[in-house]
Amino acid sequence: MEEWMNSMLALLALPQYGLSTLFVAAFISATLLPIGSEPALFGLLKLNPDIFWSAVFVATAGNTLGGMLDFWIGYGAHEVHDKYSKSRSHVKALAVLEKLGPKACLLAWLPLVGDPLCAVAGWLRMSFWPCVGYMLIGKFLRYLVMTAALLWAFPH
Repeated sequence: MEEWMNSMLALLALPQYGLSTLFVAAFISATLLPIGSEPALFGLLKLNPDIFWSAVFVATAGNTLGGMLDFWIGYGAHEVHDKYSKSRSHVKALAVLEKLGPKACLLAWLPLVGDPLCAVAGWLRMSFWPCVGYMLIGKFLRYLVMTAALLWAFPH
């Protein structure tokens, strides 16, 4: 078991296989777990500045797929509605999301509320592909802006 674990860690080690590690970090960070992928992206780009666009695209893909997982978790959890449907904040949040529709998923990049937003979009049974499209746009812009800003602020 220890040998297998060491080989898995070697496979995911930076910088040799940094893009796969970045993908996993971005995927996990898009779930409801409170983990950020920006440090992995920033660190990878500090070690390999020539792969900027590849890294941004890989992080976007991983994070969007994680958002899609959140969507399907929410879709499957639709039955929880009966338990919480009386809460005033719940009713208000649902009204806002129903008004915005899939465009609400453009905010999937926001800390704390973005990942649950994807789950709620699935729970509300919003159209899957428009939600994914808006998630993709929002997450791509987040990675592009944050990474460019970090690289500008910390050039060396």
